[in-house]
Amino acid sequence: MAERRHTAGAEPRRSSRLDPLDGLRDPHDPPCDVFLTGTVFLDIIFTGLDSAPVRGTESWARGMGSSPGGVANMATALARLGLRTSLAAAFGDDHYGEYCWDALEQGEGIDLSLSRTVPGWHSPVTVSMAYEGERTMVTHGHEAPHELSAPNCPPRARAAVASLVPGRSEGWIADAARSGARVFADVGWDDTGRWDLAGLPDLEHCEAFLPNAAEAMAYTRTDCPRAAARALAEKVPLAVVTLGPEGAYAVDGGTGETADVPAIEVEALDPTGAGDVFVAGFVTGTLAGWPLADRLAFAGLTAALSVQEFGGSLSAPGWAEIAGWWEKVRTLAHQDPSALRRYTFLTGLLPGAARTWPLRRAVPTLGFRHPV
Repeated sequence: MAERRHTAGAEPRRSSRLDPLDGLRDPHDPPCDVFLTGTVFLDIIFTGLDSAPVRGTESWARGMGSSPGGVANMATALARLGLRTSLAAAFGDDHYGEYCWDALEQGEGIDLSLSRTVPGWHSPVTVSMAYEGERTMVTHGHEAPHELSAPNCPPRARAAVASLVPGRSEGWIADAARSGARVFADVGWDDTGRWDLAGLPDLEHCEAFLPNAAEAMAYTRTDCPRAAARALAEKVPLAVVTLGPEGAYAVDGGTGETADVPAIEVEALDPTGAGDVFVAGFVTGTLAGWPLADRLAFAGLTAALSVQEFGGSLSAPGWAEIAGWWEKVRTLAHQDPSALRRYTFLTGLLPGAARTWPLRRAVPTLGFRHPV
């Protein structure tokens, strides 16, 4: 195990000049807003393919990007929304690991003081090919030593984001909750087919649970995602069920409050990381103390903006993108006034000088060398 030294040079780039917690901060606050842990992949995304690759032939892509993926999608989304984000992860000691580390620490300003470089372990890699509105992914990697994947003692934080795994308990989640962190959790597909809430023991430590509709209905044995959310709210203080193109529905188990917010219609190029961006937006609004419906609307907006770009962490929007969208959408003809009113809470929040929408993102890649 080796600790990575900080790279000398420019200060970390903060993609957001807006602090969503401005006015709420106190000198006695935890050092970070959100803590999370997990596996970082190197994502390589090929775009501009006319069709699916055909066996025995060579396909040329008109575009390519590379970026940290996996848990880095969530960490990047949180950091771009202005939250002080701490990530504990294992990084390979290869060039891919070095690139991912520098992209997260120097490029996004994410705290990696709890992350480690593992000698002799190579970075997991995912290659994604986007074509005909679909994507195909190929992944290679080996699990890092488990003792390096999560810290024995998580840092004090306002919140923590956990990805629950059926049949497995992670000690750091209970520790984070005991130290005062508000734990937000999502969950992956249950390959065992059991779909048993009792198989998610860490759910008892969570303030909010954010499954998608299929997962929520499977866990609650219901045939309606809204009924599933109401059932989940009996198990966790706040249940949020994402409904894909229909938006999201939330139930506060303590107050009985519900919120049902439709999705924004967009041309989706790549859904990679959209769920992570949704959670990041919801966490941001929750820590800022916004009403439940505003939190849902903001999370859905950030996810909608992300699917209009290729890649996972590449597509996570910052406040400039959100401000650009809000400025542009209000000038478009035939907008539904009631739909626009759903987002008026943004007016007093966003930075003033928005750049022209749509914005063009930098698409990073590996290995450009600068002349000495």
